[in-house]
Amino acid sequence: MLNAVGQAQHIFLLGGTSEIGLGIVEEFLQRGPAKVTLAARHDSPRIAQATADLKARGADVEVIDFDATDFSSHPQVVASAWERGDVDVAIIAFGTLGDQEELWQDQAKAVASAETNFTAPVSLGVLLGQYFKEQGHGTIVALSSVAGMRVRRSNFVYGAAKAGVDGFFINLDEALRGTGANVLVVRPGQVRTKMSAEAGEAPLTVNVSDVAEATVKAVVEHKQAIFVHPLFQYVSLAFKFIPQAIFRKLPF
Repeated sequence: MLNAVGQAQHIFLLGGTSEIGLGIVEEFLQRGPAKVTLAARHDSPRIAQATADLKARGADVEVIDFDATDFSSHPQVVASAWERGDVDVAIIAFGTLGDQEELWQDQAKAVASAETNFTAPVSLGVLLGQYFKEQGHGTIVALSSVAGMRVRRSNFVYGAAKAGVDGFFINLDEALRGTGANVLVVRPGQVRTKMSAEAGEAPLTVNVSDVAEATVKAVVEHKQAIFVHPLFQYVSLAFKFIPQAIFRKLPF
């Protein structure tokens, strides 16, 4: 369990090379050392560096081979993490962006995108929910997106998946209410990472450190959902009331 200063004893990161996910883990490690279980492809060129960086920060790191779209392997991946003991925080932090104009015109690529960005998080959310319910404590952190609040023409394949993720994990938190476990949905907006580098700078873009600090604070405070940049709460609310005929003319 998190102690009085918000120190986690065991953190499970699904998407073990995610810049945002690793940033959140590192923010937790500033509060004290912890066991960290990274779920990532065994052949990822970035997993060795991620492991070394976390060990340098005092983490006891173990890596589990993980393929987000190999759904039949998910039960064993989650079970392997729990073999190290109860998990205090599980972070679902993987995803793909892709060429949005290509995705809506290529059936195979659209399905692959949806499986990675929606089906895989749901698969893992169901499994994690049962483990956390049984142990009676802990937080599932699901990285959603502002893109899911009002799906836009410019990235609607990605945005539709994130809308589904957001809805699923908000209600997984409702389903776990009273068990001692809870879910935090994080809506970062655009973050300065390698994945978003080609997209250019968007309004209200934040850094990985901003996401990490806001997420850890929200976990400690047992919040259900956060917008990393506070202005997005009001922007997203306003977007809900704009008719589609006008919304389609907006420059984004």
